[in-house]
Amino acid sequence: MSRTPPRRYWLTGASNGIGTALAEEILKTGAHLAVSSRSLAPLKALSQRYPGQVLVVAGDLTNSQQVREIGEQIARQWGSLDTMILNAGTCEYVDVNQLDSSIIEHIVRTNLLASSYCSEVARPLLRAGTAPHLVALASSVTYLPLPQAEAYGDSKPGLRQLFESLRNDMASENIEMTIVSPGFMDTPLKTDVPQYLDWSANKAARRLFDLLKDRPQELPLPELLMPVLWPLPPNPGQRGLEIGKRRERSNPPSEDLP
Repeated sequence: MSRTPPRRYWLTGASNGIGTALAEEILKTGAHLAVSSRSLAPLKALSQRYPGQVLVVAGDLTNSQQVREIGEQIARQWGSLDTMILNAGTCEYVDVNQLDSSIIEHIVRTNLLASSYCSEVARPLLRAGTAPHLVALASSVTYLPLPQAEAYGDSKPGLRQLFESLRNDMASENIEMTIVSPGFMDTPLKTDVPQYLDWSANKAARRLFDLLKDRPQELPLPELLMPVLWPLPPNPGQRGLEIGKRRERSNPPSEDLP
């Protein structure tokens, strides 16, 4: 009787947060895993803990040429890919009084363009794989503009639009797609949405990996906060925002001129 080959995954953002924990969950199943991030040391440590299962493909995913080289390396080693998990991302708060467009460019490159480069490279590998599955971590900020999220909030709706369109255009290729929408960022929001701040990255990864087995098209996770995904920078003195309450103008509107 022939043995079923191990499933082959490519996980981005595998060096910290939920990425590291998710890598552990995948490897515990005996699967093979290609891991990407800018930081090489955590990826090497992972390969030492799981010898023969980990393919280290470090690089800057905002560089399209480096992403192509990673794809070529996976193709040489494996020839195909069964699951792609686009987890890499970042967030920086924006001070509107000192608006720096370079921050917006950096976040859009990291959260949106890098995912498009990886999707382009992964697509032919997934077509050659077994029961292919493409997973993208979007955000609940897609539905709700948040204070000081001008950069992050630009990138994630774009990511959702990218994958909803790909879902339609790639329907004939039988690549199933799941869009994961984690909860709110660690901001002083006044909301009735439960925010389980005690969730560790390990607990979140176990929950996410278990739910992905059913391959839902949309996977909302309001309990999974952004700090579990990636370490966030300090939030610079933000005031609270009450969800569902109309915001008042700080100054009355100017009267229309005749």
